[in-house]
Amino acid sequence: MRCDLFCSVVDNFGDIGICWRLARQLQTEYQWQVTLWVDDLVSFQKICHSIKPELRLQLQQGVLVRHWTDVLPELSDADKPDLVIEALACSIPSAYLHWMAAFADKPLWLNLEYLSAEDWVHGCHALPSPHPQLPLQKYFFFPGFTAQTGGLLRERGLIDRLVRIAGSTDLQQQFWQQAGLTDAMEYQQKISLFAYSQAQISPWLEQLANGCQTTLLLVPKGQLATDLTQLFSELNTGRFDKKSLSIRVLDFMPQPMYDQLLACCDINFVRGEDSVIRAHWAGRVFIWQIYRQEEQAHLVKLQAFLDKYLQHAPAEQKVCLEKLHMAWNLEQDISTEFALFNKFREEIQIHNKKWQEYLIQQQDLASNLVRFAENKLIMSRNFS
Repeated sequence: MRCDLFCSVVDNFGDIGICWRLARQLQTEYQWQVTLWVDDLVSFQKICHSIKPELRLQLQQGVLVRHWTDVLPELSDADKPDLVIEALACSIPSAYLHWMAAFADKPLWLNLEYLSAEDWVHGCHALPSPHPQLPLQKYFFFPGFTAQTGGLLRERGLIDRLVRIAGSTDLQQQFWQQAGLTDAMEYQQKISLFAYSQAQISPWLEQLANGCQTTLLLVPKGQLATDLTQLFSELNTGRFDKKSLSIRVLDFMPQPMYDQLLACCDINFVRGEDSVIRAHWAGRVFIWQIYRQEEQAHLVKLQAFLDKYLQHAPAEQKVCLEKLHMAWNLEQDISTEFALFNKFREEIQIHNKKWQEYLIQQQDLASNLVRFAENKLIMSRNFS
């Protein structure tokens, strides 16, 4: 199988994070020949350090990476893929669509949508949509949290690897050494903080600083780290310490290393789509900041997720997690909600394990996508 996967990098990392994981999994686990078209190689390099932004064409971990620019390279019949994936609301160039339409046995065209927990996606998943001008048809493919959707990205053996790290002091120490945080194991609580801006974050940081536990707060470079540097000028050196709290600014990590970070932390604040999925597989308690939309439309999507995630949670934990998530997503002071969250943390951890087990029973996104594509192509070729 040959696959062209198009990715337009939005908000720096989420879109390319999903597409890079999917491309590697299709190549590694299914031996597909994958070409990943990416319009921003500089952002891509931050999560795949071997990327060379100056190259238009390069092979990375078995995946052919093309720099997607306004001018497409000349394509021949030999370049024809079996499957074309239009990922996460990007638009395939018109010239490429006309090239696809010229073939008698046209490539299968999938629109890989954003992750959603809303029930309406059940009726739209895998539906066809004809192109208004060209003899082409694309199918909508929705990632999601139920068997009626395309599932979630999850590589083979991932859960086992993360469970081993979470349960091994030696493996955690090795990870922290590799990350350049040689004193990490000395802290009683480690929190990863990957988030958009947070206007009212100061009271929560004060709460951590005055807490009875020592806390290592790990913030990747980005807007939030910049905002925190304005609050604490010492962070220009990459580190700020106050009483029980130590804040460190981290360089962006390759994806496998970020997965390990989540498994080694006690609490994970995650944002967008890619990191929240990884937080599920890390098995630690997490707080999700969903991608922001106009007129607070994202809060409806967040509530749809919370309804599924907390459907079988005890009432007190459900109320606690809902209040914390809403306050965090509204950029409010979360210190009161976080104190209650800490009180229920062991119970929330148990609930998360059950929720993870429910998700593991479902097929992963790549497996569902491969099966769907192969079935459609077989039907198309038999019909022709």
